[in-house]
Amino acid sequence: MDWLTHPFSFEFMQRALAAGVLAALTTSVVGTWVILRGLAFMGDALAHGVLPGIALAVLLGFNPVAGAAVAAVVMVGAISLVHRATRLSEDTAIGLLFVGMLALGVILISRRGSFAIDLMAILFGDVLGTTRGDLLLQGVAAALALGGVALFYRPLLVLCFNEQKAAALGLRPRLAHLVMMGLITLAVVSSFQAVGALLVFGLLIAPPATAVLLARRVPTVMVVAAALGISEVVIGLLLSYHFDTAAGATMSGLAVAVFFLVLAGERGWAAVAGRRAQATAEDTLG
Repeated sequence: MDWLTHPFSFEFMQRALAAGVLAALTTSVVGTWVILRGLAFMGDALAHGVLPGIALAVLLGFNPVAGAAVAAVVMVGAISLVHRATRLSEDTAIGLLFVGMLALGVILISRRGSFAIDLMAILFGDVLGTTRGDLLLQGVAAALALGGVALFYRPLLVLCFNEQKAAALGLRPRLAHLVMMGLITLAVVSSFQAVGALLVFGLLIAPPATAVLLARRVPTVMVVAAALGISEVVIGLLLSYHFDTAAGATMSGLAVAVFFLVLAGERGWAAVAGRRAQATAEDTLG
């Protein structure tokens, strides 16, 4: 029991736990819509695309979260502009901005003497260095994300499964899409400090993807995803403390590992059920 409780007797671990839980809650709920809408590439691009905003904020002495928010808004707007102004697909626009923003961020960070340290902190986070101010910001972001999902639940649901029907029902799919982009931006920006701009994508995608394997109804998927994400944060922090590994990477890596374990279990169960059904049919015919 001491193995489980002792790490959380330290205040920095308690703050890390709170930050991880808030990040998991926000990314899991928003990530459910990312999975259903098929926006994983957009989520990945945003997780990387905030890098120049963070780097510029650090260089100028501003709050990195504010820089990340500005960079995310610029990136979403630029993707929309490229897609509308050319005949290129949205995926192409995302790819171009993804690489461009990531390169710009690395260039800006390289202007500082502590390039390697700054880049590691931005990409992989510093959940153990979470402050009370960080927790307050994450709490507000989590409340906004949950409130936004509750308020726009029906338009988001119809948009994910039938955009034409959403338009026919007067649910304004374009507005619903913008709301979804805003929610993804909010999840990425509010969580990058806990698990890093790079690894936030793991929590945004892995728990909801795992939940989709286990549940069918969207509200249930969100609840299961949040439960999985929070569990993975707790276990990831424990493993990180006891085995002296990077906390953000351990949490995100565990989330991905759980997905493949559940997938293997589901495939195995399906194979067993198929054999049983075949044996029953053969007995019936025999």
